[in-house]
Amino acid sequence: MDAVGDGVTRWRRVADGIRAAIGDGTVADRLPPEAELAERFGVNRHTVRRAIAALAADGLVRAERGRGTFVSGGAPRLAYEIGPRTRFSENLLAQARRPGGRMLRAAIVPADAETAALLDCAPGTDLHRVESIREADGVPLSVATAWYPAARFPGLVAALVETGSVTEALRREGLADYRRRETRVTAERLSAADAEHLSSSADGLVLVARAVNVDLSGRPVQALVTRFHADRTELVFRS
Repeated sequence: MDAVGDGVTRWRRVADGIRAAIGDGTVADRLPPEAELAERFGVNRHTVRRAIAALAADGLVRAERGRGTFVSGGAPRLAYEIGPRTRFSENLLAQARRPGGRMLRAAIVPADAETAALLDCAPGTDLHRVESIREADGVPLSVATAWYPAARFPGLVAALVETGSVTEALRREGLADYRRRETRVTAERLSAADAEHLSSSADGLVLVARAVNVDLSGRPVQALVTRFHADRTELVFRS
């Protein structure tokens, strides 16, 4: 199987093939053994395992120790609440889910016109641009890109690396609390990069939440675009 081809990596091609077989009823109960799948798709067993792990993260299959991997009915979506004070860890802990994640990259970038308008700053203003992955019980849930005024929060990235928490990092930078000013949600197709980060097939959907958080005086402190895996998340708005 071509590793490059149309740009889809091997494990995603295997996952898409298994997903299609489940969809058309070719595989209705138990998946064939890893060795058989590896031969069928022309890949090694490690690639098959990664594909099955992605399908398990979507709730499409489940592994039973000593028995094999079976088709399941799909895992329930996590209800992610969005309100005046939206906090990722609090959202998950309230549902007895384990929050996690990691920073992908961070850089200082000049504000473009759209982001400058959201943060009430001049175009060209230095901003921290931070990309991160968030997880629930070890399963990738969302990929986010956030922008912060660099002059106001000069040590933000170092604080994020140390604490792993936006709320705590902002607190260390002198911001005691903040709230959500607005959230706008659309549905979009997964990009190739997000599909890779979310261990998802290429035909998946994301719920894209574009938000602005402000301090208690109403001054913007963060512009945020979060791409939630639509098969794993539902967004619940609270006033």
